[in-house]
Amino acid sequence: MRTMHAPPPPTYPPHILFRAQALAAQGRRVILGIAGAPGAGKTTLAAHLVDSLDGLAVLVPMDGFHLAQAELRRLGRAGRKGAPDTFDAAGYAALLARLRAPAPRATVYAPAFDRALEEAVAGSIPVDPDIPLVVTEGNYLLHDEGPWGQVRPLLDEAWYLEIDDAVRVRRLVDRHVRFGKPRPYAERWVQDSDERNARLVARGRDRADFVVTQSW
Repeated sequence: MRTMHAPPPPTYPPHILFRAQALAAQGRRVILGIAGAPGAGKTTLAAHLVDSLDGLAVLVPMDGFHLAQAELRRLGRAGRKGAPDTFDAAGYAALLARLRAPAPRATVYAPAFDRALEEAVAGSIPVDPDIPLVVTEGNYLLHDEGPWGQVRPLLDEAWYLEIDDAVRVRRLVDRHVRFGKPRPYAERWVQDSDERNARLVARGRDRADFVVTQSW
């Protein structure tokens, strides 16, 4: 059996961190959104920024708003998990609105997504009111249909993350395999589901303030 290893760390342009530092230094709560296709490396970039800012930022992923697997089955959408209508987009927008205007001394709790369980877990991420920068990442931050259209106006700055498609697809397949999917199934899922979503995500590129080109 082929053993899957985590990918090597990516290389980012040096000015990326400077831009995030400037956002964190504005003297108020700022929300930075990072969008991109499935497998583009959004979570890795967001985590890199948060770690580098050393207590000035927190990561709140869009994936915490995946609908539960039982609800996807009830709606007949389990085979399309990851499509725009398999998330609670309105709930995500409501959380962003709450995070933009933190109440004094009030910690806000955000959900996270557990890839091993394939489920969102509520109350996983504490966002303290004195954290100046919230970094959020996900496929549909720049999507403008339905309740997703509420998200972009709530972002103080939006980045779009690009990577070579062949590299992205290969790494996306490998990620599915690492989390337990047989490789033939993972390859079919990527081509039939993830890549359909990637084409939809790419339509929002022009709504970003800044495009990050990633190399490996």
